[in-house]
Formats: sequence, structure tokens, C-alpha cells
Amino acid sequence: MSLTADQTVEALRAAGEPTRLRVLSLLAGEELSVMELSRILDQSQPRVSRHLKLMTDAGLIERFPDGARVFYRLTSDVQARRLIDTVLDVLDTGAGDADDRRLEEVRRDREIAAGAYFERIAPQWDRIRSLYVCETAVEAAILKAAGDGPFERVVDLGTGSGRMLTLLGKKAKMSLGLDLSQNMLNIARANVSRAGLDKVELRHGDIFSTRLPEESADLVLVHQVLHYLADPAAAVAEAARLVMPGGRLLIVDFAPHALEHLREEHQHRRLGFADDEMRRWLAEAGLTASAPIALPPDTDGLTVVIWTAERAAEAKARVA
Repeated sequence: MSLTADQTVEALRAAGEPTRLRVLSLLAGEELSVMELSRILDQSQPRVSRHLKLMTDAGLIERFPDGARVFYRLTSDVQARRLIDTVLDVLDTGAGDADDRRLEEVRRDREIAAGAYFERIAPQWDRIRSLYVCETAVEAAILKAAGDGPFERVVDLGTGSGRMLTLLGKKAKMSLGLDLSQNMLNIARANVSRAGLDKVELRHGDIFSTRLPEESADLVLVHQVLHYLADPAAAVAEAARLVMPGGRLLIVDFAPHALEHLREEHQHRRLGFADDEMRRWLAEAGLTASAPIALPPDTDGLTVVIWTAERAAEAKARVA
């Protein structure tokens, strides 16, 4: 369905201001908070918020609160996105160099904070994770959701201590775990060795760009990773890209919650994910989602959700 003339004029009017064009260009790369946009644009938060409201009202961007913070991303409406892409295509590519530099500073600060956190808590990673919800129940549910196997190839993105590899490794002919933390990879190597698994490869790798062959795994796992990421939708898309026809993607993360202290204490960027949001990401990535499995804690804490999705078996497989 196309935009009406009035909608087009309203959208162009909302975009037709230098700061707003800068915002659209930034959000074309990733979702950002008001605080981050204010820093990148070097403008006050109230001023940035006024620009964001105008573009939200015009349907150019989407606002979504996450705990005490508010994030923004480009609209998911196809026709409005076409209009935005057209506008951005004709912009001078050098005009946003200063914004790009400040965006890189924001990203670098995020990475430094997250990296320092992971390096600090790597030896206690499994213990900290167990504080949220009973791991025994979660792992039993993961085994059930994954299926009996055997699997040709299991890929675990953001493998951490390698627990998913040791949990499912004996059902796989070969497994591969990726993580950005060398300290985590060293712990995973020790755990995999103790589990007696010899067909496991551990690599330093980025969940957003794994450099793994398309449709090359029949089971892909993203376990307690998405809530740390600036662009979880992009990570879901990359994970889905690896799923072969008839294969399955398992995402394990938290339901929406309000434990704001997890941002500062444990570098959580997103306070959980709603089912409709996850289902949309999976559908956009070409997978068919099953009903999610929710696992509430025994006491006060966080609800863990397991989302599963499959690629249709009749799709044409690509050779790795």
C-alpha cells in the first residue's frame, strides 16, 4: 500500500530539517537512546526529544521505552522506509562525518564497558546467570525445544562459558561457538575439554557478522545474549541466516521486566523482549516461529523465555 499525498507531504515536512536528517541517518544504522542521540548530535536532550516527537508523529521513526530509557529506530512501515531511504540516498555522504565519529565514540564506550564487565565476571559467569532463574529447569526446556537430534552442525552465538555446547554437544556431529571475549573463550575451551567433547570449534567472532556460510547449521543458539546488544534485531537476522532448510533457531532471553539496576551493574542494554517483537524479527528473517516457552522464577526475579523458529524444509539448501 502506497503513502497518500498528504502522508508523503507530512513525512517530508517532518524530515525536512538538518538535525532530523542527521537523526534519520544515524537510526538507519542502529537503534539509539535519547541520551546517545543527544551526545552524538551535541544538543540538549529536550531539543532532541522535540525533533524525535515530530518524526514519530509523522510515522518516520518508532519510539519504544525500555525500562527507564527510551530508544528510537526507523519505522518498520515498508513505504515510509522507502521514502526515508530515498531521502538519505541523495544526502552528501560527507555531511555526517562528525556524527559518525561521535557515534563510534558511543559504540566504543559501550564496548569498553561491556568488555570490562565480561572480563571481570567471566570466572563467575555461570554463577551470576543462575541468580536470575533456575538453570536446571531452563536447560531441560532448551533440550526439549532443540529436539532429539542428532544434529549435523550446532552453532552457538555468544557462547560465553560454552554451557550450551556442553549441553548439546553430544547430540551434534560437530559444534561451533563464537564469542568476542577471549577470556570467555578460554573458559569455554576448558569446559568443553572437561565434558570430553572433541568435535567442537571455538572462535573469536562477532554475532553481527559471523562470516559463517549461509544456511550451514541445523541448530543455531543465541543464549542470554540479545539483552546486551545495541541492535538485537540484526543479531537475530544474522543467526537466522545460518539456519539451513528444516533447521531450527533457539533464542533464550528474558521477558520484559523493570529491573533497571541491571543496566549499570551488569551492562544490560535491553530489559527483556516482548513476544510480538521477537516474532516479527523472526518472520522478517524468513523463519516460522513456534509458541514461546515462558519459565518464571521460583521467587522474585526474571522470567526466561525460549523462542524457537524453523526454516521451511522445502527451501533450497545452499552448499557451505
